Amino acid sequence: MKVLLVEDDASLREGMGELISDLAEVRSVGTVAEALAALGAEPFELVVTDLRIGGGESGGRAVVEAARRRGRSVAIVSAASPEEVARALRPFIPDGILVKPFQIEDILGLVERFLAVYRAAEQAAHKDGAPDAGWSEQGPGVQVVVSGDGEGARAWVRLARDARWQWEVRPRGREVVRLLEGELEVEGVRYVAPATFFVGAAQLPEVRTSTGCLAVTLGLKG
Repeated sequence: MKVLLVEDDASLREGMGELISDLAEVRSVGTVAEALAALGAEPFELVVTDLRIGGGESGGRAVVEAARRRGRSVAIVSAASPEEVARALRPFIPDGILVKPFQIEDILGLVERFLAVYRAAEQAAHKDGAPDAGWSEQGPGVQVVVSGDGEGARAWVRLARDARWQWEVRPRGREVVRLLEGELEVEGVRYVAPATFFVGAAQLPEVRTSTGCLAVTLGLKG
């Protein structure tokens, strides 16, 4: 998993980067401009950003918005309460919040939570395979089937050629999507299999495919 760390405090950025590097590949930047450039150049699975990057909440919001447009999961680092973070970012909802001051186990636990669901999606894609039966029609050219129970349930999505759909596997979003076959356009961003993207809380993006596609999704715990 690749993580983009956005933090303008050099010492904190270095310390957090070292911790995250024990679990995932990490790129650390200190400005909003660097963060936006990195998001445009590399496919990060997780973005960890200070809310007040550059001294104001608008910086963190710009990073969150850019990450969301590219289907990336986002965790906010802030001394503010979760309610204050939510107000500052509305209508965007972060997928995780790391409240300052935090302990080593807090940041490791945060990254491990995202890492676990990405690993589970990879396992479902490469070892388990899509079910043969149980598919239900969700719209013209759209089929969905759920396998497993509880938090570990996996939803498989199959779209026929030229199908369109308002993505609604989990109505509140918060899911990792692994595209296994074909191509999928998500609100203007095109993914070609194999590819991974994230649907954040409260998102119901419009998707379309010109080739048809197969994907598997897992919900983010917590």
